[in-house]
Amino acid sequence: MAVAPSLIPGLDEMVRNGDSKRLADAGRRIAELFLSGVANYRSDHIDLFDGVLIDLVPHAELAARADLAERLSLLANAPRGLVGQLAREDDVAIAGPLLRRSPVIDEKALIEIANAKGQGHLLAMSERRTLSSDLTDIIVRRGDREVVRRAAGNAGALFSQAGYSALIKRASRDGVLTLAVGQRQDLSVAQLKDLLAGSIDPVRRRLYDLVKPVRQSAIRQAMKDISGVAERVEGRRDFTPAQRTVSALHGAGHLNENVLLGFAKSYKYEESVAALAAMSGVKLATLDQLFAGDRYDPILIVGKAIGFEWATVRALILLRLGSHRIPSPADIEAARANFTRLMPSSAERVVGFWKTRQTF
Repeated sequence: MAVAPSLIPGLDEMVRNGDSKRLADAGRRIAELFLSGVANYRSDHIDLFDGVLIDLVPHAELAARADLAERLSLLANAPRGLVGQLAREDDVAIAGPLLRRSPVIDEKALIEIANAKGQGHLLAMSERRTLSSDLTDIIVRRGDREVVRRAAGNAGALFSQAGYSALIKRASRDGVLTLAVGQRQDLSVAQLKDLLAGSIDPVRRRLYDLVKPVRQSAIRQAMKDISGVAERVEGRRDFTPAQRTVSALHGAGHLNENVLLGFAKSYKYEESVAALAAMSGVKLATLDQLFAGDRYDPILIVGKAIGFEWATVRALILLRLGSHRIPSPADIEAARANFTRLMPSSAERVVGFWKTRQTF
């Protein structure tokens, strides 16, 4: 370590003797020296600090390394070698801040880390101000649901054609991801059509609510192209007429499971949700959001808590998907099996919790 004596006497001896405590203390002092004067250092000064700190920082405790990583992540002239070393640490508390925002890490290093590390590293990386399409290809391929959602919602991320195809495929099983992808400004008309073709009706309507008028027009046209007819997809449903219908049925003592089954089989969404709200005690707005989620579990839970037959629950699942989508027999069988295994007492507790919520 030729540069060591210019920073701290006896450093070479400490390294040779392997005195971790003294090395950690030396690293702390040199790091503070660097940070206190970083605004005035030339590039050769920074290289000097880099060469020393690379050997000393690994001896510091986790908390100290995490604090140093946080502070270095904000610097445009942070020591490159040290930043790369910390960004490759397994502990996300250390690597995360640098992967999330450091301008010093180059594309090659990011791609190497994205291919090698776990979901915490990928999640931090997905929050960078900009992401190249080469990097998002890896994130979409390796990332879990949370990682991919975060990357899709990053306005500074670029996606290749292959990356978008993978995103749209994953979005067919994830309503939250559909909303994130559907709001991207760089989504083409053809990609929007593919996204909508794989989504369920409540998610389409939620997306319609969220996007700008120009994109709303594109959604209407895409739905027309998909179905062959002009399909209404306006998002903010008016439940008032349905609530009046359900209230009248309830007042006359005619609101029951058979009536709900009829609504669901006829794909009368507003009437079905209004009837289910009246029968379960769960707020209508909450049920509407649960139906728009990326899983059918809430329907199974409400159905089990009320004591519905499987035929009614099945009809509600099909209603959620919309008349244009036919689920695979395997998916329906899996839902039936889950419904059968679900304990009524557990379902009642969950529904009781939902009753206290305004929305989800």
